[in-house]
Parts: sequence; C-alpha cells; structure tokens
Amino acid sequence: MEISIIIPTFNRSMMIEKTLRSFLDQTIDEKSYEIIVCDNNSTDDTKDVLDQLKNEFPDRIQCLTEIRQGVHYARNSAAIKSKGEILYFTDDDMIAEPDLLENLIKTFEFNPKIGSATGLVKPLFEKPPPRWVSKYLHNSWLSLTDKQNHDIFVVSEENCGIFSCHQAIRRKAFFESGGFNPENTDGVWVGDGETGLNLKIKDLGYYFAYNASSVIHHMIPPHRTTFGYLIKRIGNQAYCDAYTEYRSHRNFFKHVFGILKRNSFGVVRIYSGLALKLAQNQISSFFLIAYIFYIKNRFIYDIKVLFKPRFREIIEIDNWLEVDDELMIKI
Repeated sequence: MEISIIIPTFNRSMMIEKTLRSFLDQTIDEKSYEIIVCDNNSTDDTKDVLDQLKNEFPDRIQCLTEIRQGVHYARNSAAIKSKGEILYFTDDDMIAEPDLLENLIKTFEFNPKIGSATGLVKPLFEKPPPRWVSKYLHNSWLSLTDKQNHDIFVVSEENCGIFSCHQAIRRKAFFESGGFNPENTDGVWVGDGETGLNLKIKDLGYYFAYNASSVIHHMIPPHRTTFGYLIKRIGNQAYCDAYTEYRSHRNFFKHVFGILKRNSFGVVRIYSGLALKLAQNQISSFFLIAYIFYIKNRFIYDIKVLFKPRFREIIEIDNWLEVDDELMIKI
C-alpha cells in the first residue's frame, strides 16, 4: 500500500460523495492506495451516503468513527489505522483532479528529506463571491493557494503554504512528530492543527514541498464568503497563535511577560500593520473590525493558560497519537 487517503467528515453528506468519487477515480492503480473516511459523529445522513458508496465500490472505502469531537482527532485516529507509506489528508468539501495522487507521490521522489508536500488548492465557489472575498481571501483564510504564488515546484525548509485539506506526509515523519495538535475540541479551542504539526515536522529536520501539478478544488458555500465568517476565522486564528506562542517557550513567567508586552504594544503594532496593508490595498477595511475579535480571543486564551493548570498540561502534549482514545477534554 503506497498511499492512504484520510478524510474526516462531519455533517457534509451533500459534499462527501463528490469528494469520495473524485478519489475513487484516480489515474494510479486502485490497489496502490486506500481510502479511509472517519466520521466525527455526524447527525445528518452521512452514514447512508457512505453505505451506498461502499456498496457501489466494495472494498474501496473503509469507514471509522471518532467519538472525540474535533477534526484532528479524526485525522489522527484514521492515520493509526492506515497502512500507506504516504498519508494524504484532505477534507469532505474537496474535489480532486484525477492525477492528483500521481503527481503528489512523485514529489517525494525528488528528495528523501521531504516530509510533507502539497499542491494547488483552487476555489470552487457555490455562488459568485463578493469582490472583496475574491481579492483578499484567495489565500490561507479560505485554505486556498495564494494567487500571488506562481511557483511550479518548491522544496524548502519552511512551510510552503501547506493546509490539511491537501497535505501528504511521509508516514515516518507523521508518527515521529506525534500527529496533529487538536484545534476545536467539542466547542473548546485548544491547539494549532496542521500549523503545529508542520512545526514539529520541521524540528525533526524534514523539508516541505509544493507541486502545482497536484490540484484539488475547495467547495466553498456562501456562508464562508461573508464578513461574519471572516470574524470567526480571524478570531479562531487568535487561539491558534496563542497556543503556538506558549509552546515555543512553555514557561509560565515568560507567558505573563508576553501578555503584558502584547497588551502594551501589541494592539498598536497590529493596527499599524493593518493600516499599512490597507494603504497598500492588500486587505479590506473589514479586517480592521475583524481583528478586534482576534485581540479579544487572544486575551481569553492567555488568561485560560495562566489560571488553568490542567489546560497548560493539555497544550504541552506533543504526541497526540498516544493520548487515550476515551479522552474527552472538558475545560
């Protein structure tokens, strides 16, 4: 088994079928890859859709259930059950080009030190988005390859814009790194997902790669092209950034100093940077409002780190593949 496709899913029965059919129709030999779908407690008719596809394509799709609520728990659990030397992670709202796997696998042959690779992520908007979305959110805010990036192939010691909706990882690198750090856990934001995983992969000495010939399309519904979504997305980023910063030193007193420094100068620094980008026409004025929620959520997370020792213990976990399967974080 050369590659394992891992797809977490939650209440997207209308999308998951399109995703699976695109991966069932790849140019490489079907015996060279497996497809694992991990249902994260869906309450819609996802199970019925999966059962229908399993009947239509016997022995092509494996289905698991992850009771811990959180997309990265589902990814980690499926990875443990996988057999591939390359683990390919995607989401239940993606449509792959037929040669996606063929081109992505070749990327790892270029250099044995490549630990993780990605390709081109294009938008597939359900409805034409507002102009400001097309102009300013064609990037990581919607997990899309930045349209300013015209490189065809890149190998780097730094993350090449890798998102977990289109991410292949050497099995050895994934298990050495301890898997994904959970993000949203049953409504409580904990970690930094693929950002943290990629930092761990980098610390192990692996390289990252980008191959534009491996293409996937991200299905984007209208609610993800609104100002309300931007507020939510930037607010969630605050939790991730706070987690990443604390783990960079894991020291209570350094964290206190960081909070004092941030609240003294951080707001000025953030908004001076935003003002400059606005003047250079790099962002929309909507960002000026959205970052109020970033600052608020960053402060909430920082206070939780200071006053909840159990929370600090949780965010210092490195190997999430060895955490008890029954762990349900209630903070």
